[in-house]
Amino acid sequence: MFELTNEQIGGWVGQFLLPLFRIASMLMVMPVIGTQLVPIRVRLYLSLAICVVLAPTLPPMPQVDAVSLQAMLLIGEQVLVGVMFGFMLQLYFHLFTVAGQIIAMQMGLGFASMVDPANGVSVPVLGQFLLMLVTLLFLAMNGHLVVFEVLAESFVTLPVGEGLSLDHYWTLAGKLTWVIAAGLLMALPVITALLIINLAFGVMTRAAPQLNIFSIGFPLTLVLGMFIFWVGLSDFLAHFQTLTSEALMQLRELARIR
Repeated sequence: MFELTNEQIGGWVGQFLLPLFRIASMLMVMPVIGTQLVPIRVRLYLSLAICVVLAPTLPPMPQVDAVSLQAMLLIGEQVLVGVMFGFMLQLYFHLFTVAGQIIAMQMGLGFASMVDPANGVSVPVLGQFLLMLVTLLFLAMNGHLVVFEVLAESFVTLPVGEGLSLDHYWTLAGKLTWVIAAGLLMALPVITALLIINLAFGVMTRAAPQLNIFSIGFPLTLVLGMFIFWVGLSDFLAHFQTLTSEALMQLRELARIR
């Protein structure tokens, strides 16, 4: 009769299941793959495929009893690490959504919203447009492959069983400030141009009080805002490359924090 010992089961749990939980947690949370557009079953199959490829190349995992409290704690730790990586990528993608929302509100296009099929929430059209554009560019430049590379390196730089330090949480808290600052920086040229236009309308109103500024200013601000946004897209690729490189470097640094 074929029998399995506790040591063999513990070795399989440590060598395969612990990395699987880290990989699956990140794929369930990260953008593009972790959205509602991708079924959970597909994400799980992709996690299993990545784990089968990575498992033979990973460093030795801790030997634990499959049904012990230590195994449950290690599984919880791996889930937390994977969610942390996915949340970091979510912050990067929502940076462009924040920029689009700021621009839409400033130009009077905030009422034009649509349902985001990836997240199931209503967002302004400009924010959704930038999110789709960034998603396509991210996949075109093989950013998802860089993310998988960082995930594979994390098993060496952040081994299973080492635990998370306070620096990881402080780093994630700092990323929230970075997202808001980067979103404002991207929207700043359009906001500045629209502010000048609004000031010009204010001067016109003072010079000619009989002019109905609401019937003229609102559509003109909307048209000029769309034109300024279209002109600003010519420099979008440079901003995208800079922010993407910075986000991926920060993700790599997050995996190397001890």
